Amino acid sequence: MKKTLLLLFTLIFSLFSNAQSIIGAWERIHISNEGKELKSIVIFSEAHQSLSIIEINSGKLIHSNGGSWQLNGNTITEVVEFDTDNPERVGKKVVFDIELSDNKLEIIGTNRTFYRIDDGSPGKLDGAWLMSARFRNGLMQERDINRPRKTMKILSGTKFQWIAYDTSSRKFIATGGGSYTTVNGKYSENIEFFSRDSTRIGMKLEFEYSLANGNWNHKGFSSKGNPINEIWSKRPTK
Repeated sequence: MKKTLLLLFTLIFSLFSNAQSIIGAWERIHISNEGKELKSIVIFSEAHQSLSIIEINSGKLIHSNGGSWQLNGNTITEVVEFDTDNPERVGKKVVFDIELSDNKLEIIGTNRTFYRIDDGSPGKLDGAWLMSARFRNGLMQERDINRPRKTMKILSGTKFQWIAYDTSSRKFIATGGGSYTTVNGKYSENIEFFSRDSTRIGMKLEFEYSLANGNWNHKGFSSKGNPINEIWSKRPTK
């Protein structure tokens, strides 16, 4: 009986580890049809993911998409929530097989191979978050995180991307991202791409942050220099 329980525990642990091992940030360097060097970054949180393709020399955003995901064996099923180029994909399922190791993620049947950047650490904010409130003139304005119009921020242990989109109209609004750190109550961003304003690329921003009751309080100044005080709520995994 003890051996049976031990084998069962080992199997469950193995399956859990494999399911979680994809979490984090992954990178692929490749060349476009026009000969431009591109960088693809995909971030997997526990139940959501985002992909951004950036021109390395300029920081120009070439493409972004994302949504929810599930892994069953070596098959990933994604439900698309936003797509910069193909809004008709929003709401549809995309199914593909992968080959996964500790440091390599290969999309089977393609030439796309990603290499691990991190496993969800060391930053303290890994996961998918939705803006649930913001303060204006000292008053808190709440947002319904279940509404179609969303502002999502998805983070690994070192990378972040925020995306504004509407699943009802299938409209992509804006996105930006880069790398981040969380040290001594300070959340610091290095902006590597910004869909609306390329002059923001290279900026470094520092904010105060705190975590309480599943919420992230985010306070500081935007890239325009405007004060911001926002509350982000961890996105449900189901």
